[in-house]
Amino acid sequence: MSGPETPPGDAGRAGRTGLLELLRPRRTWGQLAGGLLCLLLGLAVVAQVKSTQQDTTFATARQDELVGILADLSQRSERLRGDLRELEQTKAGLERDVQGETALREARDRATTYGLLAGTLPAEGPGIELVIDDPAAKVRAVNLLDALQELRDAGAEVIQVNEVRAGTATYFLDEAGGGVEMDGRSLRAPYRFLVIGDAHTMTTALNIPGGVIKTLRNAGAAATVLPRAAVEIRAVRPG
Repeated sequence: MSGPETPPGDAGRAGRTGLLELLRPRRTWGQLAGGLLCLLLGLAVVAQVKSTQQDTTFATARQDELVGILADLSQRSERLRGDLRELEQTKAGLERDVQGETALREARDRATTYGLLAGTLPAEGPGIELVIDDPAAKVRAVNLLDALQELRDAGAEVIQVNEVRAGTATYFLDEAGGGVEMDGRSLRAPYRFLVIGDAHTMTTALNIPGGVIKTLRNAGAAATVLPRAAVEIRAVRPG
């Protein structure tokens, strides 16, 4: 038993359709890569042609044109060299200014440091206030000198006692009628030390067992240490 027969006309059309499918070009990755390669090659050729055309510009120029081009290039080169010289001069000037400002700033800092150490400049900073009350007039020059030395050993930077600025050669002497002389000036109780430095370190040094505070209290004086966020010292020594 055979199946249904295909009409002759339909068989012809089917044959032609199959033939067209066989003849139709198939796109593959190889073909796409080849096309892209051809495109890149064409662009490279165009670029080479343009470059060649530009390179031949000077070859085809007349002598007077070449002379003009050379003169223009020389002028540009000279201007650039001039600009470079100006920039180098400006740089050198700035470097000199910076060095001069640095030297001046360092000199000012040194002068300030020396002025503070010599006591010829006022000062302000954190520190402490040490107040020594002496109702029985038992405090002697040696007690104040011990307090001064203890504060210096603890890092005190600037010290003023009452209205007298302490210096590197400061001394204390007992006065005949009571009281203490400091650098030729009379002091009277209460003795008030204004000190710039680290408050914690100086307070600890003054309160060590057997130290300045203990000695003053044993002598009948009352000593109080007060930390200060800002201590102003206005007394100065003669220059």
